[in-house]
Amino acid sequence: MKIQLFIFSRNVKIFVFYFFSFYAIAQNNTESILSYSDFLTIVKNEHPYAKQANIQPEKGKANLLQSRGAFDPKINTTIDQKNFQNTEYYNRINAGLKIPTWFGIELNGGFEQNEGIYLNPENTTTNNGLLYAGISMPIGQGLFIDKRRAELKKAKLFLQISAAEKQLLLNELTLEAGLTYWKWFKAHQTLRIYKEAYQLAKLRHDGVKMAVQYGDKPTINNTEAEIQVQNRLLDLQQAELNYLNTAAFLATYLWKNGNIPLELKENTIPSALDNLQTTIEEHQIQKIDSLLNFHPELKKSELKISQLHIDQKFKRNKLLPIIDLKYNPITENIGNQAINNFSINNYAWGLSFQMPLFLRKERGALKLASLKLEESNYLLDNKKELLKYKVIAAKNQWETAQKQVELYKKTIKNYTLLVQGEQKLFSSGESSLFLVNYRELNFIKTQLKFIELITKRQESELKIKYALGTL
Repeated sequence: MKIQLFIFSRNVKIFVFYFFSFYAIAQNNTESILSYSDFLTIVKNEHPYAKQANIQPEKGKANLLQSRGAFDPKINTTIDQKNFQNTEYYNRINAGLKIPTWFGIELNGGFEQNEGIYLNPENTTTNNGLLYAGISMPIGQGLFIDKRRAELKKAKLFLQISAAEKQLLLNELTLEAGLTYWKWFKAHQTLRIYKEAYQLAKLRHDGVKMAVQYGDKPTINNTEAEIQVQNRLLDLQQAELNYLNTAAFLATYLWKNGNIPLELKENTIPSALDNLQTTIEEHQIQKIDSLLNFHPELKKSELKISQLHIDQKFKRNKLLPIIDLKYNPITENIGNQAINNFSINNYAWGLSFQMPLFLRKERGALKLASLKLEESNYLLDNKKELLKYKVIAAKNQWETAQKQVELYKKTIKNYTLLVQGEQKLFSSGESSLFLVNYRELNFIKTQLKFIELITKRQESELKIKYALGTL
């Protein structure tokens, strides 16, 4: 009998040792840890969406370059000839250069040479041709702003919008990847708990089985211990399935160079429970309004509103009449004496005027631009409040989870004492296997709840940073 009790007591000590290793998980030497920070670094640098995010500023630069192209100098040449029945009706040559400027003035210059029997008299030039240079400028519509200037101003704002869009894409990607990591972490910790619970149930079953053989315990205890092994094996298999699925989904965020998907190595595990630390300081999120001023979503909306202001200004300018004035002094092209032959009496000028009588199209366009601007301001105000709510909600969830984590640390310690006490009573014959199983099941639930709270805290921290746009 003494040998029997010694063996049983020894087995109890063994499975108690395994079961209460919650804060010191034994890891295989071949296991490698993929930390949260390392995982996010890979995602931000290598994921296709991250590569897509990096394209946004380049799109902004390309758009700005395209808009600046409207101010590029342009050279032009026109040659018209007509010959019929050995008769030269006309031969017209006109080559020139136009230089648009930011102020709406267009500089131009060129060379014109025309000849022919049936040439229109107004196109007649000297045999050496004529040189001309001058300016054309709007003095009504287009004086303060025109389509070219409006598009360039909007392109400069779009360059900043594209930078905000890059931040938004990375912010969204980091949130999704981060939540996936914490699901993987939770699945791994859950699997660890069920592995320990299963090993404990097997050890107890072996001990009870030995005690039954020596007649120290009734046969029904062996049956009950075996049922516990079966139940915990079922839980373990389900936990393994969940862990494999979360690990497979996590691998979808692992890429190389944005186009080569990587696989998660079989022996890779998330950060250990003891290594988790919160990086949120409560004083950092007290001034929510000032922090939200830097949110890329709000910045993007504000920049788009600035673009709408430019549209409104351009539409308002359309109410002015179109008055274009041009003046070109001309001189005969004789060797190098063109400048010496210049005379203020040789010139061409013109004035054009155009204005709709009712301006219904222009007034309608201006009204629509003003309404769109007003609508966007309302949407911006609403967006600010929604983002503020998201920050507050995530902050409240984080604070609650943090308090619950501290509370459950104490709960786990208390449950540890309960299970240890029940185990001692059972080993001395003063308790039943039913009570031991009952205590252990509650302890397992407490551990799972603790992991859930830890995960919620980490997810809340992630959501705070996402709501602030700082991911």
